[in-house]
Amino acid sequence: MSLTDLLPGKLGFGTAPLGNMFRAIPDDEARATVEAAWDQGIRYYDTAPFYGAGLAEQRLGQVISTRPRDSYVLSTKVGRVILDEVETDVPDFGEKGGLFEHGNPNKILHEWTADATERSIEGSLKRLGVDRLDIVWVHDIAQDFHGDAWIQKFEEARTGAFRVLSRLRDEGVIKAWGLGVNKTEPIELTLALDEPQPDGFLLAGRYTLLDHEHALERLLPMAQEQGVEMVVGGPYSSGILAGGSHFEYQQAPPAIIEKVSRLKALTEKHGIGIKAAALQFSLAHPVSAAVIPGATRPSRIAEDLSALNERIPAAFWHDLRAAGLVSPAAPLPDAA
Repeated sequence: MSLTDLLPGKLGFGTAPLGNMFRAIPDDEARATVEAAWDQGIRYYDTAPFYGAGLAEQRLGQVISTRPRDSYVLSTKVGRVILDEVETDVPDFGEKGGLFEHGNPNKILHEWTADATERSIEGSLKRLGVDRLDIVWVHDIAQDFHGDAWIQKFEEARTGAFRVLSRLRDEGVIKAWGLGVNKTEPIELTLALDEPQPDGFLLAGRYTLLDHEHALERLLPMAQEQGVEMVVGGPYSSGILAGGSHFEYQQAPPAIIEKVSRLKALTEKHGIGIKAAALQFSLAHPVSAAVIPGATRPSRIAEDLSALNERIPAAFWHDLRAAGLVSPAAPLPDAA
């Protein structure tokens, strides 16, 4: 099943921030944000055990488990099993440092074997309070978490998680599976396999206004040729395109701040919001099926919906191209 056929609209809700990413979020604020997403018609929710060691799944589940299960699409991820014991060491999250230092204190088992995949799904269902998942992404088998050892993790997933998820899809237990990563190479490697193919992929941070050239070189042509679609995660590049200060989960470097300033100047010239430009750019590629910005405040949901529907003049996209702020190969909404 294609992601376009499966997903209920172009805008979903990414729950990484609900795992207390960057800051501790009060429970009532997190719940109000999920309820705002529901009340304003969002019907695709993406989460993961990794987000706050189960915290994001718990918070999401408190709301969506009370809604009719057939009325929304739910995706989570495998690769991290949340254990009952407390973590006493400082977790090693590779380049992501203390990303979820305010999350649950549980120890996390990082494993992509068949057994761990089954355990991960079982734990997610319990935390979410639901009886089934629609999409399962294989999470973070890439360089940003594993450095040079990422190929070993990929192989562990290929012989473990990939085969389990292919079987569950074939049995009708889940509707689709793919990779959920922050790098393009693991997806390219997967698309080159002769084994059962993924239905799509979730690519975070690599198809945004600030960072898209690499994805356009190899991955997206491969995906388009094979008819494999993409969910765009992190469309605001960790927040820098939405008024925040983070890029790639860290404080933005000067070069990125300067580029964002140029983008903002152009959006102001045309009287549009930079969030609108960011969302609509990410959705303009033929492979893009949906975009899933995250949020921790109820007001952000209305902002995202407004950005998705904002009318952007063709002249903006022409000026964006002329200024060299996007790749010449990037499809733009008005074919500029």
